[in-house]
Amino acid sequence: MQVKNSVYLAVVALLAGCATLPSSGPTGKQIEKSAMAPKSGAPIKLVQIRAAADVPIAPGNASPATLPDSAPTPTDMVGPGDILDINIYEAGVTLFAGAANAGGAGQLMTTPGVQVQKLPPTRIDDLGDITIPYAGTMHVAGLTTGEIEATIRNSLRRLSQNPQVLVTLSETITNSIIIGGEVAKPGRLVLQTNRESLSDVVALAGGYRGNARDLTLRVMRGSSSVDVRVNDLAENPALDVRIHPGDRLMLINSPRTYSILGASGRVEQMPFSRSSVSLAEAVAGAGGINSALGDPAAIFLFRYVRDEQDREVPMVYHLNMMQTGSYFLAQKFIMQDKDVLYFGNAAANQPSKLIQLISQLFSPILTVTSAVSVVQNSRN
Repeated sequence: MQVKNSVYLAVVALLAGCATLPSSGPTGKQIEKSAMAPKSGAPIKLVQIRAAADVPIAPGNASPATLPDSAPTPTDMVGPGDILDINIYEAGVTLFAGAANAGGAGQLMTTPGVQVQKLPPTRIDDLGDITIPYAGTMHVAGLTTGEIEATIRNSLRRLSQNPQVLVTLSETITNSIIIGGEVAKPGRLVLQTNRESLSDVVALAGGYRGNARDLTLRVMRGSSSVDVRVNDLAENPALDVRIHPGDRLMLINSPRTYSILGASGRVEQMPFSRSSVSLAEAVAGAGGINSALGDPAAIFLFRYVRDEQDREVPMVYHLNMMQTGSYFLAQKFIMQDKDVLYFGNAAANQPSKLIQLISQLFSPILTVTSAVSVVQNSRN
């Protein structure tokens, strides 16, 4: 009897020392109470999702269509940095014969009745100018090769007998873009048609590296820039806009995730499986609610949102999955990057936890007292 009493006293002392029972987090009521009356700081806004009007509108990502746009420029338009090949054809006596013999004006080629002067590769300077012997300096930035031919021909008309000019682009800087980041071949890419789209230039750069769902394409045009998810380009062709010469593109690895906490089937950080994931899909991806611990009426989503002053403020959304309509609303609720999905603990499960704890504590006691009783009976 003395052993049994000692064991019971130890159990009572152990239970008295248990301030709280094991739990994966607060209950729904505790969350609502702490949001409305936090121990420190201002109250946190809590939104009850009961109707379609309560579902937050998914923020629209900036579209590349918002970038400054213009009509496609000619593919042979030139600008600073471009290098031109210039050939001048003359009938009869050529202006460049003396210079060619002196080695200063390029190569002189002759055919019966025609003199062909091939000038050295001519680079357009930072001001957009080139210099042609006997014609002088002329501004060519923004002109096509055909327009440059006409300009040189007009400058030499008084000095030569019906000169003919042929201008071609040797190296192109103006009609190109820069693409870098998670592509197979980063660097300068010359546009062949000036009608290539965003997905076209990614393909021309050898395609992307990694998973499309984790990649963001940043397009910089002048002082403007916009980000677009690579997945969105495939799902929404309207985003696949035409690229412009001079644009800079960067493919960035930026995976989007949301966290699952509380009494769910599993607790982890989940990646977005595609561009748009609903709250219903996120709940299913978490393995649903733990039937032994969770409360279907206490599904919470924690998120930072922008207010009218463009400040980040915390927001809590509450969904009661014990109501039929909530399952439809959860399909319209779109998850965002860095959301926290919390499954509240059920307050009704606390007594069952206590019973389980007592049962676990008393099982060894019963074994010990039974053994003691057997020993005492054998002695008697």
